[in-house]
Amino acid sequence: MTPVRILIADDHPLVRSGLRALFLTAGDMEVVGEAATGEAAVTLAASLQPDVIVMDLRMPGMNGIEATRRIVQAHPQMRILVVTLFEDDDSVFAALRVGARGYILKDASEDEVLRAIRAVSSGDAIFSATIAQRLLDYFASPRPAQAVLPFPDLTDREREILTLIAQGRRNAEIAQSLVISMKTVRNYISSIFSKLQVADRAQAIIRAREAGLG
Repeated sequence: MTPVRILIADDHPLVRSGLRALFLTAGDMEVVGEAATGEAAVTLAASLQPDVIVMDLRMPGMNGIEATRRIVQAHPQMRILVVTLFEDDDSVFAALRVGARGYILKDASEDEVLRAIRAVSSGDAIFSATIAQRLLDYFASPRPAQAVLPFPDLTDREREILTLIAQGRRNAEIAQSLVISMKTVRNYISSIFSKLQVADRAQAIIRAREAGLG
């Protein structure tokens, strides 16, 4: 049987080594590469052509959401399994919107991780029990009709930061207002520019104001 070819994308070496050791014991899986950044994941996906990419969401530079979006657009046959610490609605729905086929938490058991790899490699969608329950609760709850938000690819936080940019706020002001670091602000802005396909702040401001933000 041809083994499932896996690319691991996570910025923590200990996590990568643990996943690699787990997959090597499975018998039907092969680790073909490792990436510590979103940029590296995109590059290695193109060169290695894995069947499944295990994707962390929070990595230096390009985050896992943006890396997933680019990989799925360029290689729709590849399956992305998100393995992360984050179970908030923003992270879950952002990952699903850009094409992730599975979403499990890092406290999952080894058997759960292996089962998830086999499921997504076969074309199924799979979620940790807590994530599946959140999805069920979300769709089961009656919700008032909502206006369509501009730039649906942006997370709520990215849209909030774009609004502040459109108001003329500088990075230091945004960091202070949202109580986050300058590095985090820069990472969010890089992701926003990429999703809006703009080259600089001025273009982003124009797009945002045309959409009614700011």
